[in-house]
Amino acid sequence: MENIKRAEIIVNGLVQGVGFRYFIYRHAQNLGLKGYTKNLYTGEVYTVVEGEPHLIEELYNRIKVGPISADVKNASIKWSEAKNEFKTFEIRY
Repeated sequence: MENIKRAEIIVNGLVQGVGFRYFIYRHAQNLGLKGYTKNLYTGEVYTVVEGEPHLIEELYNRIKVGPISADVKNASIKWSEAKNEFKTFEIRY
C-alpha cells in the first residue's frame, strides 16, 4: 500500500483574486492528489491535500512560488495521517 499522508497548507500574501486556487487545483490534479482548496476570510488560501508525501511536497513547492500574478509572502504546511475522505481535488467556495 502506498504511503498516503495528509497536509494542510496555508499561504498568504497577494493570493486572492489572482487565480491562485485554480493554480493549485490544476497542479494537484496533475499530481493525482485529492482534497480541496479555498479562500479564507483572512485573505489567505487554505488547502487540504492527501496523497504520497513526495507529491504533496512537489505541490507545496509550487504553492510557495504561486502563479505569476501572485506574490506569496509566507506558506506553511502541517502534516497528519490521511483520513481518506476525498475522491477528487476541488475548489471550494
